[in-house]
Amino acid sequence: MSDDDDGHGHSSRDETELERADRNFAELLQELRVIQTGVQILFAFLLTLAFQARFPTLDSFQRGTYVTTLMLAVVAAAFFTAPAAVHRALFRRGAKKEIVSVSSRLAGIGLVTLALALTSAVLLVVDVVHGTPEGIVAAAATLLVCAGLWGLLPLAVGRRVARNGERSRSGSGDSGRG
Repeated sequence: MSDDDDGHGHSSRDETELERADRNFAELLQELRVIQTGVQILFAFLLTLAFQARFPTLDSFQRGTYVTTLMLAVVAAAFFTAPAAVHRALFRRGAKKEIVSVSSRLAGIGLVTLALALTSAVLLVVDVVHGTPEGIVAAAATLLVCAGLWGLLPLAVGRRVARNGERSRSGSGDSGRG
């Protein structure tokens, strides 16, 4: 279902199903471009850490956290680049709707993986700077922020949109205030 689909296969736009799939894929790719930049910066930061003079002084927990963070960043990058590979493999095979659907799921899994990578990165840095208890608190806060902004906020907005749509279909839409 597209962002402007009413849930019954009807779109508020005057476009064919293929045009909608093309637009949805283009919008998804734009979202992935924004996300991918952040993943690349995180990954580059992590790659340079192992070559810093202080790296050998990390304890086994910190080294484990580093490797976990590095692997989560790699996996996130793989999920975020997979839509391009799926598109390339299925290009001109009449599978745009399926490409959009699979790519959207890959992006969602990538966001979860990225949230874990960011959480792990914060754990590592705060652990090194202040200690493990503080690192755990900061990591938990990071995970809550990501879950709130990337998970709960879209759910809340989606519920509001659904309620407003039900009101407008029943003829009792709000006046635009509030």
